[in-house]
Amino acid sequence: MTTFTIQDVRKTFTNGEVNEQVLNGINLSQQQGEITALVGASGSGKSTLLTIAAGLQRASGGQVIFEGKNMTDMTQEGIRKIRASQFGFIFQSSHLVPFLTVEDQLMLMLHVSETKMSKREQKEEVIKVLKLVGMDHRKDAYPASLSGGEKQRVAIGRAIIHKPKMLFADEPTASLDSKRSKDVMILIRNLTKEFNITTLLVTHDEEMLSYADHVITMKDGLIIY
Repeated sequence: MTTFTIQDVRKTFTNGEVNEQVLNGINLSQQQGEITALVGASGSGKSTLLTIAAGLQRASGGQVIFEGKNMTDMTQEGIRKIRASQFGFIFQSSHLVPFLTVEDQLMLMLHVSETKMSKREQKEEVIKVLKLVGMDHRKDAYPASLSGGEKQRVAIGRAIIHKPKMLFADEPTASLDSKRSKDVMILIRNLTKEFNITTLLVTHDEEMLSYADHVITMKDGLIIY
């Protein structure tokens, strides 16, 4: 089933009197339960495309359609609600809250996503997800005591705790060594399949592409293959 469709998406940035065309008419569709990886040199437009797809910025033209809903026509509040309840995010940095424990990082995400679960159910779900990402034994730890790989595992748990339909990952392994990068990508792939999530991934690391179902190469704001 098609979860996500991008139709003729364009993006122009204005710098003084100069207009820079960053995306030049992108068309892309994604199926449920699959990972699509965006690759290309810096400046190719892949991160801009991801942020537009995720509703973090507006396109200059074209349409972004999620489960049949045209996000291009939505208000900022409508997009915010979709991001909070239906989308999950993983970035190069884990962006963990320094004064919250591992368990509380995930509890906070459940609060933001406005889950209907009771507090007891939330705690049970958090422990379940922490076990999935191999971090239940560190549930009371604070970010400062975690390794880079552990932080990213917590970030992945936080991204999927509310069972999102879409997962957006922007260079999730860039700050990790090769072994931890492999572990993180295996985890992302396994969770994508287990929860039937649609994942859009940006990466520079060619070794990570073997974990994707589809690889799309971008250059100068265009998909070239």
